[in-house]
Amino acid sequence: MVPKKSNPAQTAPARAGNDGLGMYLQRIFALMFGAILLTAVSTYATMMWGTSLAFNISADGYVTGLTPLFYIVMFGGFGLSIFAQVRAFSMRPAIGGLLLAVYAVLMGFVIMPLVFFALSTNPWSVLQAFVIAAVMFGCMALFGYKTSRNLGFLGVFLFIGMIGLVLVGVASFIWPMLTGGTFGTIVAVIGVIIFALFTAYDMQFLKNAYATAGGTDEQKNQLAILGALHLYISFIAMFQYILSLLNRR
Repeated sequence: MVPKKSNPAQTAPARAGNDGLGMYLQRIFALMFGAILLTAVSTYATMMWGTSLAFNISADGYVTGLTPLFYIVMFGGFGLSIFAQVRAFSMRPAIGGLLLAVYAVLMGFVIMPLVFFALSTNPWSVLQAFVIAAVMFGCMALFGYKTSRNLGFLGVFLFIGMIGLVLVGVASFIWPMLTGGTFGTIVAVIGVIIFALFTAYDMQFLKNAYATAGGTDEQKNQLAILGALHLYISFIAMFQYILSLLNRR
């Protein structure tokens, strides 16, 4: 039996499409990892030289709470992330990349108190949380990329769950006891699950969006920045919730 020969005219477009998808995903993960690095540097810099910007410190050196600046940065960063997502396809990729970098720096400031107290009580928990979050993120991203099942049905449920987590977070500023005890543990576990599923959902969406996109390179760059922002948010959220779980009393 003579083996069937492939037609170069048919394989060349497929190869070009795969190469294009690979470069597109590389761009997304490069942007995401760059944002994570900026967050790590920002967190370290704040712990070294800016703790007084985040903490109210009494005359005898005890932390008594968080400063108004901390809340301004936290809610400002939240607003910036929403603005960047809404305006993702109406701004130049360079501006979108700059907003992602600014948001990553702000997040480094916001997560500093959690990392600071984790280092003061259980330093290894920071590394453990990062490794666990990285493994979970990698597994869920790979699942979202490989699975043939449509994960679109998760979108509404994940969005509702995320809104619920945001409302609980806001309520915890008024009633701090919400973050403690069994209820706080349940919220952290739910948070890890929601953002792990978001990782798979977003990964499949980004893959399908590239396959159906017929726009210019600028539009694909805009989509890559939006995807990097989504995946970055999922990773950082998982890291925070896991770190919280590892340091619960």
